[in-house]
Amino acid sequence: MLLMLRESVTCRLWVAMDRWYLCKHFFTFLEENHFDWVTKAKRNTALFRKVIEPGTRRERYVPLTPVMLIREVFKELTRQATSGLSSISIPGIYMKRPYITVNRKGKQVTKQRFVPVAAVVAMRLKEDELITELDSIQAEQGEDPATYKGAYLLISNRHDVPKDVVQTYTKRWRIEVFFRAAKQELAFEKCHSESEAHHHAHFELLFVAETLLAVALFEL
Repeated sequence: MLLMLRESVTCRLWVAMDRWYLCKHFFTFLEENHFDWVTKAKRNTALFRKVIEPGTRRERYVPLTPVMLIREVFKELTRQATSGLSSISIPGIYMKRPYITVNRKGKQVTKQRFVPVAAVVAMRLKEDELITELDSIQAEQGEDPATYKGAYLLISNRHDVPKDVVQTYTKRWRIEVFFRAAKQELAFEKCHSESEAHHHAHFELLFVAETLLAVALFEL
């Protein structure tokens, strides 16, 4: 699920997505087009922690896994609250990201650099109450998320506002619920026309139907 959200206060655009879209080139594309992003880390997501060597004072990037990060703060996370969503931000986490530069021969080459990312361990996400068909497919393909005793790691380019990272990601659950209802009850996938205009009309009518149902449920 790829969800675009607008943050009303700062007028920034967020893209909240599931781990299916976890691709570094896609992250670069989003940022270049002024989008922020947030997603769950996968088990094989390569992350790093920047440390300063005591003697030489040189910077060094130590590789670690998302599960290692979750385990670091799990006890503190469980002490925060016995129920409801809880989260802890871990500072100083980086990800290798590709960038294109020109070498001495004037040729374009792709290199890697370390980029800071938000790393937020969260527990009791609303979406964990329902295992979707997509979750099963991703698990079979080795795309399962990094998890430890029900806690997950959220990553985002907005390392400066980790609280916004959690708040934005949790909003996508309402869209997941809508699409599930649209597929099961409102014939979301039953448009067989080859016309783009017909597809747009089908989706617009579907949104109207969902809105009317929501109003009816509210009134009742």
